[in-house]
Amino acid sequence: MILGPKILLELVKKQKLVENLADRELTNPEGAGFDLRLGKVFKLKGNSFLGIEDRKTPDVVLVKEFDPNKKSSLIIKPGQIYLTETYEKFNMPLDLVGILKPRTTLQRSGIIARMAIVDPGYSGTVHPLLFNAGPATVEIELGARYIFAMFMEIKGKGSKYRGQWQGGRVAATKRERQV
Repeated sequence: MILGPKILLELVKKQKLVENLADRELTNPEGAGFDLRLGKVFKLKGNSFLGIEDRKTPDVVLVKEFDPNKKSSLIIKPGQIYLTETYEKFNMPLDLVGILKPRTTLQRSGIIARMAIVDPGYSGTVHPLLFNAGPATVEIELGARYIFAMFMEIKGKGSKYRGQWQGGRVAATKRERQV
């Protein structure tokens, strides 16, 4: 079952389910979840490896970071790809999973957004990937709402996330053993 805004706001107050939410989300969330804002932008550099026991992601270079006191934009030209980070941070209980989806303005602009779920027990920011598959250059202001988060209840409790991305780590820049 997808949780509604009233229950989610209670979880934000009691358990800090999501930190750094915009006032709009805290006072008048839309739909059945929360909009997340573009907080950081990274360029991928180098090679990656996903093996049976080891992995390495490309290195990342911070391109831009959201500052609420000044406007800044990301320009994504056709064919460009960026790894992003939400401004909001998750603190997931064991009985919930977060489902992330792009806001429709991204797809209407030719941007493909890829992201994973937010596992039970995960704490940290999330890192959607943005790829401009369209013919037009797209400008996105840092701090703009770009991802939508819904929360589903798990019957029984989920297994706690124990992966190496706990805390919102962006990259595994050296080959490392998967846990």
